[in-house]
Amino acid sequence: MNARSQPAPSAPKIEVTTSRMFNAWLSDRRASLVLTTYQTGKIFFIGLQPDGRLSVFERTLERVMGMHATAGVIHVSTLYQLWRFRNTLGPGETFQGYDAVYVPRESRVTGDVDVHDIVVEPDGRVVFTNTLFNCIATLDDDHNFRPLWKPPWISKLAPEDRCHLNGLAMRDGKPRYATAVSRSDVNDGWRDRRHDGGVVIDIESDEIVCEGLSMPHSPRWHNDTLWVINSGTGFFGRVDLERGSFEPLVFLPGYARGLTFLGEWAIVGLSDRRENRTFQDLDLEDNLKQRDAETRCGLLVVDLNSFDAPHWMRFGGIVKELYDVGVLPGVVRPMAVGFKTDEVRRYLSFPDEPLA
Repeated sequence: MNARSQPAPSAPKIEVTTSRMFNAWLSDRRASLVLTTYQTGKIFFIGLQPDGRLSVFERTLERVMGMHATAGVIHVSTLYQLWRFRNTLGPGETFQGYDAVYVPRESRVTGDVDVHDIVVEPDGRVVFTNTLFNCIATLDDDHNFRPLWKPPWISKLAPEDRCHLNGLAMRDGKPRYATAVSRSDVNDGWRDRRHDGGVVIDIESDEIVCEGLSMPHSPRWHNDTLWVINSGTGFFGRVDLERGSFEPLVFLPGYARGLTFLGEWAIVGLSDRRENRTFQDLDLEDNLKQRDAETRCGLLVVDLNSFDAPHWMRFGGIVKELYDVGVLPGVVRPMAVGFKTDEVRRYLSFPDEPLA
């Protein structure tokens, strides 16, 4: 009997499609995008090739979620670490056709505390939502994290994810607003308040500036406005701080998380999450049915003047969800050095300055 060799299994498929003018929109702004997707463990860099075609570069990072991105530095959270990647290329330099190469420079072990949003203060201090312990925290040289603030309804720091504190927004260089799915003070209690228990909190005053939300995510301060995604309803909008109310502006065809801005445009991340029980029985389902729509995974680009969404990017194949979205201004085609091969051992850089 002759044995027959079996063909090697093919790599999981990742499909990317865009609206007709998405590439032109990206080119006109001379910027690129970076996305995190924790279920498939990928970080994606979205830019343009020299001929104008889309450039999609991916790296594998276990359960990559929260992110803070600039042209020079990217911070991302993974299963139990917080990584800092640095762009090693200077202006006008390229490497294998890429004009930015993000190389891992530092890893801090936070433990599996379910880090969601990340911000970086002007002095470089990294601040993040520690969702497992229901607090805002920073890195610490001697411990996994150092708590900075907790909501007033949380009676103690405990690894119980009581209220699902997830979002964090900077204002005037300081962490200022946070989102939570509920005001629960019991273990996993937020799941019982997914429909309308969500709040936005002013960290400085402990004041609730908006309530009655459904699974709110991704608060961001931009153009003197507090923006937020009311994920459980499917609406992107802004918070009226004087009235304490949410103004829905754009319906998003997906479970939305991840928000960044590029001038007068908002870029919103969408996830296909209808199969997950946590995301069912929300108003999002009815709002989709009213519009004869299904959830999708990808990006929606919203014009902040008209609140139209003329540009989009969509993932197919194994990528079903996104968590965070960032902009890399001035970067046309980015890439990153990964850990799965010996590339991280061989890609070396050093300053041009003479020896001290």
